[in-house]
Amino acid sequence: MSSVNINVLYEDNHLLVVEKPVNILSQGDNTNDKDMVNLLKAYLKEKYNKPGNVYLGLVHRLDRPVGGAMVFAKTSKAASRLSEQVRNKTFKKTYRAVINGKMRKQSDTLKDYLYKNKKTNMVSVVSESHKDSKYAELSYATLAFKDKMSLVQIDLKTGRPHQIRVQFASRNNPLVGDQRYGKNSKVGQQIALWSYKIEIVHPVTKEKMEFVCEPPKEYPWNVFDK
Repeated sequence: MSSVNINVLYEDNHLLVVEKPVNILSQGDNTNDKDMVNLLKAYLKEKYNKPGNVYLGLVHRLDRPVGGAMVFAKTSKAASRLSEQVRNKTFKKTYRAVINGKMRKQSDTLKDYLYKNKKTNMVSVVSESHKDSKYAELSYATLAFKDKMSLVQIDLKTGRPHQIRVQFASRNNPLVGDQRYGKNSKVGQQIALWSYKIEIVHPVTKEKMEFVCEPPKEYPWNVFDK
């Protein structure tokens, strides 16, 4: 796949579920850097020897630095039905993250109002009365604590830009490696946020499906394997 090795987790006539590598765009932008949509279109074109354009529907996005499970649609019908699941929240996304320190509670629900500054591309927690604020909610559970870091599992209730990063950073527990919202991250260190599990209803068979993608066996994830 154009020198980017992408792990396919599941594929049928309607769905393509893959492990998105870190630092690859979900969709092309003005940087012209490699992106998942075009890489996977090239993969489908080559695999099925298809002439002309290949259809691939982008159902949801992951921030560029985030890796893990990602679902794409191979038909417009599947794309429409999966997008509807995203809207009605039957498309469930579970993340894992390594945060600095320890949250006050072992598990909790975080509720905030977020504002994205389009000029700086920075997101901040604001009051509910802020005219451009968007409600953000997630639940987390702490799985382990070691070396002044916590491994947390996150059930994302709303999908706001940079939501996970901002909600933890605002409580003084920024994600390890987050140079944008954390103060002590080393330059070049990868942000420790991973799309761990996606649950959907198959757009055609209506079967409930679950796709799990384990984080990489590298720092800081491997700290919790020992």
